[in-house]
Amino acid sequence: MTMDHLSRRGAIASLGIGAAALTIGEVSAQTPVAAPPLVPAFAGTHQVKPLRFSPASLQGLSERLITSHHENNYAGSVRALNMIETRLAAALADPDLPPVVYGGLKREELHRTGSVVLHEIYFDGLGGNGQAAGSIRDALLAAFGSFDRWEADFRRTAMSLAGGSGWCVLVFNLHTRSLHNHWAWDHMHGAIAGVPLLALDMYEHSFHMDYGTAAAKYVDAFFRNIDWEVVDRRYAAALRGGG
Repeated sequence: MTMDHLSRRGAIASLGIGAAALTIGEVSAQTPVAAPPLVPAFAGTHQVKPLRFSPASLQGLSERLITSHHENNYAGSVRALNMIETRLAAALADPDLPPVVYGGLKREELHRTGSVVLHEIYFDGLGGNGQAAGSIRDALLAAFGSFDRWEADFRRTAMSLAGGSGWCVLVFNLHTRSLHNHWAWDHMHGAIAGVPLLALDMYEHSFHMDYGTAAAKYVDAFFRNIDWEVVDRRYAAALRGGG
């Protein structure tokens, strides 16, 4: 058998392997990924999400502040939400429970859910270098006319809450397919179709330990630590979810 013949056989075999791999890849790409199972409404099994960065690594936000905020305020809301869900399960089984009592539990469920979600968005958005990039930067430029104009709106919204209560939240509205900075007086405020992309906690516990009443300096520090890659991924996911 000649070397030319062996070379041809090798080439044919390689092509066959490559075609098979391509076919497998195409099948895999077409196979839908199974969605994670739904969690029961009153499971009461929420877990504290660990920080994705070292709390000592942030610029202008102390390790003591971040650790206290995460372990006390955020983790406290996770524990409270689990307790409320457990109480709701029992309340639903009691047909004689007064509506006003049930309504109070539902209000607290909404309040604690908002606190948990917004705190997770807040902490996950930290740990970066503050340099905006990616499709989200282009989208903000298009929505606001310039990135600086978006930032000015975000900062002014945040500072309107500097008295020590509320959130400033960049959201993608699935209904209008538009980007907005929303003013949220508490954990229950927010557009019904708004997907949070970036959240700034303006409650006093988030900055007073480091800055006292100098909330503007806290906002400056927040901007220096935003992880825009995380925000960009959230925006891409929101676009897909919006259909």
